[in-house]
Amino acid sequence: MEKTMNTKIPKLGDSDLGQWIWQNLVPKSGQSDTVRGELLRANEKLRDESLRNGNANWDKGFEILIDFLEETLCRKRFPFFNQCKSLRKDLDRLRNHDEPYLEDDLFDRIESHIFSFCRRNRKLIPHEKNKELNR
Repeated sequence: MEKTMNTKIPKLGDSDLGQWIWQNLVPKSGQSDTVRGELLRANEKLRDESLRNGNANWDKGFEILIDFLEETLCRKRFPFFNQCKSLRKDLDRLRNHDEPYLEDDLFDRIESHIFSFCRRNRKLIPHEKNKELNR
């Protein structure tokens, strides 16, 4: 993964971009070394827990993933900040883990926000791994 740290996110369509991030920035296990990889990994962890498990394994780790998505995608210094109202609404819905969201559309919207973020911020940024996160 070290070699990808000096590169930029390529200009690709959503499907190809998602595949590129997954193949190049998301490790087989554990947290990503890059913010972009960790954003996609976080969304997919949340999607999997909700759709496959009905949030049966919900713990603090999933809250950490939601917080990471919100904190990263809604920082004022990024142009994406103006679109945070809809993103926060989706993330708040996921925080209601007693009623799992069982459709892909919410996770697809979050993924779309991630891709927009990646396109606007193409330079890879190292991700500081959260020692409290075991997901």
